[in-house]
Amino acid sequence: MYSKKKEKLYLTDIMDDPAIAYPAYYILSSALAKNEMLHDALTALHSYEMTHYEVPQQYDAIFASLRRGSFPLYKEKYIVGYFGGRMMYLEPHGWKSMPVTEEVFVLENWRVC
Repeated sequence: MYSKKKEKLYLTDIMDDPAIAYPAYYILSSALAKNEMLHDALTALHSYEMTHYEVPQQYDAIFASLRRGSFPLYKEKYIVGYFGGRMMYLEPHGWKSMPVTEEVFVLENWRVC
């Protein structure tokens, strides 16, 4: 069985002095480790610099953000992506399937670019 190559993307590779240094790295596919939109989302998340992000007015804005290839933020704690028909959130050891709870439907929990 073929396994895609994963690599560690260290925060210090994309930003100098993160306000939140944990986790120090994320395990990602080679393509996502080079994705500039993901780098921007990681920088915003780890520096608390959310000037380009706003609370969406409608759910359409979340999905429009995902279709554009950007990564919305959930609860200013998780980066969310859409892969293989599933919404996923980024953990240090890779992407995890996002459980659908009542909190997911509260628009104030989201930030879109």
